[in-house]
Amino acid sequence: MRQVLLLNATYEPLTTLSLRRAVVLVLREKADVVHRDGRGAVLHSATRAVDVPSVIRLRRYIKIPYRSRIPLTRAALMRRDDFRCAYCGHRAETIDHVVPRSRGGPHTWENCVASCRACNHRKADRLLEELGWTLRVAPVVPRGAHWRLIGALGGDGDPLWVPYLGQTAA
Repeated sequence: MRQVLLLNATYEPLTTLSLRRAVVLVLREKADVVHRDGRGAVLHSATRAVDVPSVIRLRRYIKIPYRSRIPLTRAALMRRDDFRCAYCGHRAETIDHVVPRSRGGPHTWENCVASCRACNHRKADRLLEELGWTLRVAPVVPRGAHWRLIGALGGDGDPLWVPYLGQTAA
């Protein structure tokens, strides 16, 4: 299903919505279309024609509750590590726990890294010291409001969203 980027009244990205939900917000005058679909698509009813939106903005500001930690998702972890293996630098396909869960390692941002299949298989349930390996970059918790969108985007965002996403578009 087609996704639409939802911005707060201050143009801060909030999340993505289904096209249906976005059109309902626009028709109920709760949101305005900021950017139309790049293909020029139009939705028709018996009495109206509505341009398909790509980006909409709420008319009223919505306060977002403070979150102390960004949720750990596969999409967000891969984006944090730039889809590169933390051990060899090749294209990452899997997620690996630096300290294996079988050895008491937690499922946290600081213990999870993106990994290629070969390195993940070679490492198995061993510690880095046992293999003589080192991490290319230390895993950290991502910071910033833009990380809220990473899970929703899943890497499939519309190119028209780039000006509105800031750091997530990298």
